[in-house]
Amino acid sequence: MIRRAAFAVLLAASATTALAQSHNSKPQPVPVVDTIPPAVDTPYPGTMTIDIDATDTARGIFTIHQTIPVAKTGDFVLLFPKWVPGGHTPRNEIEKMVGLRVTGGGKAIPWTRDTVDMYAFHLDVPRGVKTLQVDFQYATATRADQGRTMVTPNLISLEPIVTSFYPAGYFVRQIPVKLTVKYPEGWTAASALNARVSGSTYSYEPTNYEILIDSPILAGRYYRKFALSPQVNLNAFADNPQELAAATPEMIAAHKGIVDQAVKLFAAQHYDHYEFLMSISNELGGIGLEHHRSTEIGVRLGYFSEWAMNAASRNVVPHEYTHSWDGKFRRGAELWTPDYRYPMRDMSLWVYEGQTQFWGYVLQARAGLVSKQDTLDQYAAIAANLDNTPGRNWRALIDTTNSPIISNRKPMAWTSYQRGEEYYNEGLLVWMEVDSILRERSHGTRSMDDFAKAFFGINDGDWGEVTYTFDDVVRTLNDIQPYDWRGFLTKRLTEVGQPAPIGGFERNGYKLVYTDVPTTATRPSDPSRRMADFNYSLGLGIGSDGTLSTVRWGSPAFDAGLTVGDAIIAVGDMGYSEARLKAAVVAARGTKEPIVLTIKAGEQVRTVKLDYHDGLRYPHLVKVGTGETGLDKLLSPR
Repeated sequence: MIRRAAFAVLLAASATTALAQSHNSKPQPVPVVDTIPPAVDTPYPGTMTIDIDATDTARGIFTIHQTIPVAKTGDFVLLFPKWVPGGHTPRNEIEKMVGLRVTGGGKAIPWTRDTVDMYAFHLDVPRGVKTLQVDFQYATATRADQGRTMVTPNLISLEPIVTSFYPAGYFVRQIPVKLTVKYPEGWTAASALNARVSGSTYSYEPTNYEILIDSPILAGRYYRKFALSPQVNLNAFADNPQELAAATPEMIAAHKGIVDQAVKLFAAQHYDHYEFLMSISNELGGIGLEHHRSTEIGVRLGYFSEWAMNAASRNVVPHEYTHSWDGKFRRGAELWTPDYRYPMRDMSLWVYEGQTQFWGYVLQARAGLVSKQDTLDQYAAIAANLDNTPGRNWRALIDTTNSPIISNRKPMAWTSYQRGEEYYNEGLLVWMEVDSILRERSHGTRSMDDFAKAFFGINDGDWGEVTYTFDDVVRTLNDIQPYDWRGFLTKRLTEVGQPAPIGGFERNGYKLVYTDVPTTATRPSDPSRRMADFNYSLGLGIGSDGTLSTVRWGSPAFDAGLTVGDAIIAVGDMGYSEARLKAAVVAARGTKEPIVLTIKAGEQVRTVKLDYHDGLRYPHLVKVGTGETGLDKLLSPR
């Protein structure tokens, strides 16, 4: 009887709630109407001009004046670029665009930001107005927590993508444009765009808006230019002249080797000339961003002056250069867009970035930019990281291509489980498997070199874009060596709950093992940036001050309740040091005694005990068998 009474009360309450809700207000959504004209492949009537004053290095403010011929009066839409080529995400920093003022015929023209697309601005252009005058400033980051630093007392990274607007309704390749920039007195600027120089003012050659956006500028007080080939230059800028003076002929020869080996590999060049734009600075924000005829590379001081200690920083050179072929010339069909509002879909990044990652390590070894042994050690670190990534149990490789859009490239606490942009390194592993299968099934007569020539080595001298689909990748592989490439690649892209695909290394003659001896190939030379590597033992990466930079999901550290941002202040009854923690791990091996740490999290201090007894573990690739293996051949210069 009690149960029946309770059930009756519940029914009555539900009925009362439903009745009450029936009297609540119930609005309907306002329809979302796209009022911005779609891009069409029609020439824009007239040439835009962009004049930039980049002399305010004290405050890092660019002042921009832009003239835009009016295509039609009435509703006119100005677009600030939204989707960043090479960034794979709509992350352009429009919040730093300030002071926007538009005039026409000598009168102010009010603007209204689109209510749906925050990068679009509507104008009602009066009849008779032929040209719009657009004035604004771009206020660059003044601290690291505001974004990438683009201006310092000695360096400027000037990006046309943040210092210009463009009219909606046209393919950007159809919009003519001319850029002029004034730099600080005595500075030099470098770009893929040729310029006429008058004092500190550079007047760049007329081009179209697509090429302009793809042609960033690096300028600075201290500069050296190194010719790497008749068509390729290394433009190096630094915080001080001593860093540039440290570049030896042998170092430059290694960079020349990258160009030589890449051209031999791809058998074509997709540029009229190519400019490496390298900043060597502890002040300017770091970067590695590809462009068709140039690349932006931002590394820290010591690139030349501490050469022997900086092998890890040099991979960015062949990686970004490879993008001229893979990503810029050959581009996934869904990644090619007519303007910077049209959404990019990132599903082909396992080729765009994954195969570029593959070739970047191959070319660094072939050129001698990084030694073969250091390259093997770097491979080992990549393989081990994915071999210990529990996130592979739930998230497939193909879904990680969505990561730039999902996370907007923000830091994550649990990278080993959340998974970030692993299409880079897991893509590398997949392409290493492809190389090993090609060699195995062709009895050593075919390899990834054949794919590079067939897929990227077409149309020598063409620096437009040729798009591709998954079917094109499969077809090219089958033309080189028949196999179930569709089934193989589909499995690798979509599988979960399987071990990392590191079998390509073993099939090519090298095996992943763990020993108690670390490698130095991945350690930065700057002591303040070094991480103590306990990733494959305790499951920790630790900064120089004892702060945990990584905690691997499911590791002993994870099981003990540790998290990123905690700090180790003591090992046992002694203050923390990397050496003391290593000694504690060694002492606990084969015993039942826990490793005792004192942890500070915010204002709280606690003691934790790590139940780990397998000693120190660091990854290495060791050769299996004798003779020249597939990997040996892959890394050998051509």
